[in-house]
Amino acid sequence: MDDLVQAALTKWPDVPHCYGWLGLDARGVWRMRDAQAQEHNEAGDKIRNAALLGFINRNYLHDQQGRWYFQNGPQRVYVNLEATPYIARTSPDLGLLLHTGVAMDEVTAAYLTQAGQLILRAGDTLAQMDDRDLAACLASASIDGKPASDEALMTWLANRPATSSAETTESTEATGTTLSITLATTRQCDINVQRGELVALMQECGYEARPQPDQDAAK
Repeated sequence: MDDLVQAALTKWPDVPHCYGWLGLDARGVWRMRDAQAQEHNEAGDKIRNAALLGFINRNYLHDQQGRWYFQNGPQRVYVNLEATPYIARTSPDLGLLLHTGVAMDEVTAAYLTQAGQLILRAGDTLAQMDDRDLAACLASASIDGKPASDEALMTWLANRPATSSAETTESTEATGTTLSITLATTRQCDINVQRGELVALMQECGYEARPQPDQDAAK
């Protein structure tokens, strides 16, 4: 968090929180959601100002309830998430880069959903891969050590859908096939991919895609 933001928060600690006005789409684009966008459940307008984008990225946090927000001076602006709290992209220099500009150094788990989304996890960081970089990531895919075609990937997914990390482990054991990919993080690593679903993974991490005010605050 920026020092100026922390100072403003200390000076004005009771500014009401803001909900629904800021969104993060599945390609890591910050969007301003005016009243019309909220009323019609639209994504909102892309934020293009470089200084503002940097400010948001540096002051992007989550509360104890797993609701992500941008600390805008003394006010929390809660974020509507189209996918995961972070979106990952490939970078020629840094390997995997989060939409905030921070390198994703270590990936501890990877999941492929029925919809074809690749979701990566590193501790508390949950990041869906930008769909524009998905093909490059899956190009290294192998099943039981053999290169995996698109058809083989679809068959692997269809064997036994899973919704949580516990089920994905059981699923791999049951089918006897292991899907792995090579990720070019700050150091190249091979990782086994599990079956998973976005909603279940978000719930497992305790994160909310559509933050709502506390009941006491809403009264």
